[in-house]
Amino acid sequence: QVQLVESGGGVVQDGGSLSLSCAASGRTFSTYAMGWFRQAPGKEREFVAAISRSGASTNYANSAKGRFTISRDNAKNTVYLQMNSLKPEDTAVYYCAAAYRFSIPVVVATNYDYWGQGTQVTVSS
Repeated sequence: QVQLVESGGGVVQDGGSLSLSCAASGRTFSTYAMGWFRQAPGKEREFVAAISRSGASTNYANSAKGRFTISRDNAKNTVYLQMNSLKPEDTAVYYCAAAYRFSIPVVVATNYDYWGQGTQVTVSS
């Protein structure tokens, strides 16, 4: 069992930056591939970024490439999402997730085993 708690959301202006964190507790953090997803009102949950167990490999949605960076610190049991050049269309609840069965970055939401409660990101124009 893994518990995930996101933090760092908030309100930021168009073009601004935010850094999200997801702290994990429970099973050994380094045994999970980790990912970030988001869900805007009235829309499906969508993939944002993922990282392998070791942190050596990452994968990004096209909307995130060049603006967002996922990273992890296995010593601190934490995964991060640095978001730059934010746009109003990035407004959503952001969720982190943990996938026990995979060592590589995982894109598909149904392959994740545990989810956090989410943190709201609002980008104002």
